[in-house]
Amino acid sequence: MIDPIFASCTLIAVFVVLLAMGAPIGICIVIASFSTMMLVLPFDISMFATAQKMFSSLDSFALLAVPFFVLSGVIMNSGGIAARLVNFAKLFTGKLPGSLSYTNIVGNMMFGAISGSAIAASTSIGGVMVPMSAREGYDRGFAAAVNIASAPTGMLIPPTTAFNLYALASGGTSIAALFAGGLVAGVLWGVGCMLVTLVVAKRRNYRVFFTVQKGMALKVAVEAIPSLLLIVIIVGGIVQGIFTAIEASAIAVVYTLLLTMVFYRTLKIKDLPSILLQTVVMTGVIMFVLATSSAMSFSMSITNIPAALSDMILGISANKLVILLVITVFLLIIGAFMDIGPAILIFTPILLPIMAKLGVDPVHFGIIMIYNLA
Repeated sequence: MIDPIFASCTLIAVFVVLLAMGAPIGICIVIASFSTMMLVLPFDISMFATAQKMFSSLDSFALLAVPFFVLSGVIMNSGGIAARLVNFAKLFTGKLPGSLSYTNIVGNMMFGAISGSAIAASTSIGGVMVPMSAREGYDRGFAAAVNIASAPTGMLIPPTTAFNLYALASGGTSIAALFAGGLVAGVLWGVGCMLVTLVVAKRRNYRVFFTVQKGMALKVAVEAIPSLLLIVIIVGGIVQGIFTAIEASAIAVVYTLLLTMVFYRTLKIKDLPSILLQTVVMTGVIMFVLATSSAMSFSMSITNIPAALSDMILGISANKLVILLVITVFLLIIGAFMDIGPAILIFTPILLPIMAKLGVDPVHFGIIMIYNLA
């Protein structure tokens, strides 16, 4: 039997070298996995096992939710709702010191939740708010930091693909429970950003900035609330058991199409091909990474890497809080170098058994994992 430490070093070394060379994350994962398999299996069997694991991992009914949620996010991102959400956020934050920063945070929370993408939120909301903040005398670095720090709230506030991936990788954790827990964690993250902003705004004496006239408040709310209703419909429907996550993803697509093409009229039929193309590309990347992550999980299991890692982590301390702290720091480091999707798919099968031994609920750990990776 191969030494798990040597297998781990081989896996990490091949992965890091390929990543440093600029190879796509999926290619890094599959080659590192294949190289590790060959430590214990012949070349031909390793090749066959890699292909088999990649294809079998995609044979899951639950994965139908992924392309639909991606499509709904692309539709909302292309539908020009960022400015509407920014104006809506100003209704609540416009009269506070450093109000533009609060508006950025709230805007990211709302847009990130609707689109399910931290990158989309930081680009769409930040593209509006950061230049505006700089023009009003805010430090550009501070404005950019506020935007970047608050954008990941969209990975926690449902609906979000991250929870679907975790539910799949963990073997069927309740998506309704993950959505409920993620909503609380995402709001707390946003509130934390606001508290830091409050301190900085008072120290730097950033002025109040309010551009939405009182007579326009109703119009602004009417334009923004239909977009926010998507969160209520999807989360409420899943939590109440009205429909499943897969059905919710299809409903999200129908709702966003009606919203952007009928209510807002910001999208036209001619825009759909480019939207579908973006969706295909994004979904293809997610599915390929998911498939390669399955191959990596298999390569680690046949070399006993998870068992060795479990013994090492549990040997650090008998205190559950200490172990959670160690894993939290580990996930923060991983999140700095790896995209959240592959990180969830790779490390959930490794870390979840450790959490089970400590008596940590899978939903609780799912929130911890996504919070730190985001």
